[in-house]
Amino acid sequence: MRTFGLLGKTLTHSLSKNYFEEKFAKEGLTDCQFHLFEIENINLLPALLEQHPKLCGFTVTIPYKQQVLPYLDRISDEARAIGAVNAIKVVKVGNKKELWGFNTDVEGFRRSLSGHELPAKALVLGSGGAAAAILYVLKEKGIEYLTVSRTKQQGTITYGEVTGSLVEEYPLIINCTPVGTLEDKRPPLPYEALTERNFLYDLVYNPSTTSFMQAGIERNARTMNGLPMLHLQADAAWEIWNAPIETLCP
Repeated sequence: MRTFGLLGKTLTHSLSKNYFEEKFAKEGLTDCQFHLFEIENINLLPALLEQHPKLCGFTVTIPYKQQVLPYLDRISDEARAIGAVNAIKVVKVGNKKELWGFNTDVEGFRRSLSGHELPAKALVLGSGGAAAAILYVLKEKGIEYLTVSRTKQQGTITYGEVTGSLVEEYPLIINCTPVGTLEDKRPPLPYEALTERNFLYDLVYNPSTTSFMQAGIERNARTMNGLPMLHLQADAAWEIWNAPIETLCP
């Protein structure tokens, strides 16, 4: 039985297992299974791999997209540039297994924007692995951005520095934090400054309409949740897991 999965710390909110199990059923893939792998610390990864010798590939979520890097044997150029990995292929090389890392958040976000008219400037909320992938795509598209973080870091501003005029100047606001997952919370912003010119993109997908998105809806802003990106990055991971290794060569 070919085994795939999702690695993270707390996965009760995840829809990945349902998505892949429905995919396996729809495509008649009776030799595939998908598991949720919750570990308290990334240093438990080697033991997890020993426990699941049939593991062929897995995706990675908060908080391990950056912490997993030292455990990888090869990393794609794109993932290396981003500094975060969210898809890993287990590759047999001779008598040993190697972990090859990729970033499909990039492809998921890139594909999810298809057909959408995008503002020229964006506020990116968060500074973790997911945010790094989003910044990579924004750079590709020539969209100017400001990164917002809870604490002052080089190249970022804090939430306390986000004014109504910034919300107006940077109409695209992308939430790359887990704030709002399964709870009625949202990042601290001057939501009263939102207008129909704003586009609020929330990488959170559970609930389908987050408090962050609701604030935009109430002010006639465009909104989008992270479900399309989730599905698209999962499809990209599936392509990697089933691709011949000679076509990948990270």
